[in-house]
Amino acid sequence: MSVRVASLAVVLLGLAACTGPYQEVSIETPLQPKLDVSSFNRILIAGFVAGGSQDVDANIETARLLRSQLRNRSDLQVIEADVLALADMVVEDGIGDGFGDAVPLTEPTAITEEQQLEAYERVFADIGFWRELGEEHQDPLIVTGTVLFVPHSRAGFVTQEQESYDSFGRRRVVPTRAYRERTGYVLSPKFVFIDGRTGATLYTESHREEILYEAEQNTPALSSYFELMDRLLPTFLSALSTQTIRGTRVLLR
Repeated sequence: MSVRVASLAVVLLGLAACTGPYQEVSIETPLQPKLDVSSFNRILIAGFVAGGSQDVDANIETARLLRSQLRNRSDLQVIEADVLALADMVVEDGIGDGFGDAVPLTEPTAITEEQQLEAYERVFADIGFWRELGEEHQDPLIVTGTVLFVPHSRAGFVTQEQESYDSFGRRRVVPTRAYRERTGYVLSPKFVFIDGRTGATLYTESHREEILYEAEQNTPALSSYFELMDRLLPTFLSALSTQTIRGTRVLLR
């Protein structure tokens, strides 16, 4: 009997050690930048070839938002300059002509697909144009690219939880399948980083984010745009400077 009591005591002590007090600690993980910007003192958010919803000027809004974020979270001096209407400059001024395939261009106000934007990407290969722009602004790092912000809808069966109570008042949550129609937006930016001293492209990265709402929910296009950009900003900033991911871990004492 005494052996059983002793064994039980050991088990209880072990459980107490496992389920006893614990400590939550904060941790920080630094992420090194994808691009070496040590040779630059200034940065120019030049403008973007944009398309999609007419309710949001994706060119102007993207340039303003990135400039605002960089002022607070980058050591580079952000240049204040007019945002370039790149799509109009390609069509009207012929910037980028002779670079890339001679694919017919869609009118800027009619761009609704990524393939239509790709035809404008010849402008990023026009080294002379970007070098001249760099000289005008004292050889900065130039950020440009494409931005597509379009309405999106999806219909189909989704799994959702349904709450119920039995005759004893006990709560139950049962997964059920229901047909739902949802609408929202897709944001697809491509960021192009150009050396303002040479006009050469240093780095590019593409993203795609979407958001869907219930059919009866009326969310303004601009609100959806900012919500989607908020998801992308950490990745964009990590291309230029060291970013820190913060989290917590639970340690047993």
